[in-house]
Amino acid sequence: MQSITSLFVRPDAVALLARLHTFLIAQKIETYLVGGYIRDGFLGRSNHDIDLAVNADAIQVARQVADAFDARFVLLDEVHQIARVVLVHDEDRWYIDFATIRGSIEDDLRKRDFTVDAIAMKLEHLAAGWNRVDLIDPLDGVGDLERKLIRVASDSAFLDDPARLMRAFRLATELDFSIDSRTEGLIQRDNGAIISVSGERIREELGRILETKNATNSIRHLDQLGLLTLLIPELSVSKGVEQPKEHYWNVFEHSIETVAAVERLLMALNSKEEGLLDSLSYREVLVEHFDEVIGGGLTRRSLVKLAALIHDVAKPQTKAIHENGKMRFLGHAQQGAKIAEGILERLRFSTREKRIVTGMIDQHLRPGHLSNAPELPTRRAIYRYFRDTGDIGIDTLFLSLADHLATRGPTFEMAGWLEHVEVTEYMLNKRIEDADTVLPPKLVSGHTLIERFGLEPGPEIGRLLEAVREAQASGEIMSEQDALDFVGKELSTNNANQR
Repeated sequence: MQSITSLFVRPDAVALLARLHTFLIAQKIETYLVGGYIRDGFLGRSNHDIDLAVNADAIQVARQVADAFDARFVLLDEVHQIARVVLVHDEDRWYIDFATIRGSIEDDLRKRDFTVDAIAMKLEHLAAGWNRVDLIDPLDGVGDLERKLIRVASDSAFLDDPARLMRAFRLATELDFSIDSRTEGLIQRDNGAIISVSGERIREELGRILETKNATNSIRHLDQLGLLTLLIPELSVSKGVEQPKEHYWNVFEHSIETVAAVERLLMALNSKEEGLLDSLSYREVLVEHFDEVIGGGLTRRSLVKLAALIHDVAKPQTKAIHENGKMRFLGHAQQGAKIAEGILERLRFSTREKRIVTGMIDQHLRPGHLSNAPELPTRRAIYRYFRDTGDIGIDTLFLSLADHLATRGPTFEMAGWLEHVEVTEYMLNKRIEDADTVLPPKLVSGHTLIERFGLEPGPEIGRLLEAVREAQASGEIMSEQDALDFVGKELSTNNANQR
């Protein structure tokens, strides 16, 4: 079936596709533009990923294109003949994937993942312009685009490639589409196949879900169709685990609600209508902070959401009822960080991503403890906090705010919330405006202490230097002489205690 429509295509993409067409037609290679680029063009979206299907050896074609365009060749799948060319055009980086057509183009489209991706057009037709293009659409993908529906191209789609189980949710949340009911049934039928998917592919799809504004809905949907605890089985034991009375939800629901709270707060940073962060002075700084790309395309935003999802993963095994009847989860933050390390390793997150997420989980209780104190944190407490959290200090403060919202739920009290925000504001002020509190300038060196006090190199030098920095951050000492006097007193006290 063919349909005629118009597509949104950027001028630089038109120029690039024209160059590709000229090269490929000279090689007598029949080429089709397929999949996501057509889908996004129909929706008025643009991207830098182009899928081409060729009636030739796609790997060989990709090598020829890479050589001709002075680009980089990447082999993606030798068995299924899929390769990528990465090139720079008009100062932008483009990713062009080549795949060999299996049978006729209609047959090939029917073997793809979802109907919205099973649409093609001959590359040679671009010469007629983009306002009137002939689309090859055997599965009514255009109709599903109009209906905003994700529908599988065949009943065997998920068994043919189980990674599509995750891709359905990712596409739905990125495009703001629904997954049709029959496809949901096939996901439930085939969800066990997800365990055969590599950690790298799971991380890619999960990461892209977390990057969206409505990741919480996708996480809930993944759970409803039985996939979430297959992806992260460590979460399964938290279902139904009760918490103290100040918690509105059980551990599992609280974890998902914390992701929702992160998204709500991220929205509040960019909106004056939300009201939750009206008293916060550093919203622009925070927006820029969370926009930072850490690696592999993931921003700090998505990593805070991931930490939120698994921050209480160790609560079930640390739960205890004490003699006074109080429920406690002693050590759950530290044990949770260790469990999270295993989860992130299995899903092939990078070393830095693992450090950021596990660090937030390990330290996520500290901001709450500081906000519950009768007075604002001391300079010494703030120094210790940012010393221990390093470059995740801001992220952990934000996670703690989300944890607060997700603890109280409908019983949320504005007075307690404003106190928590006030402490966060105060600590951000010290972090951003008063660098000497967080990272005081060096007053003395280890070499100076060794010479002045006749000490031997070793751990004691490090302990003394850290004591100096802490006293300096708290405002107790300000000069090199102050530091030397401080060390002298420390040594005298230690000697007296050892007698």
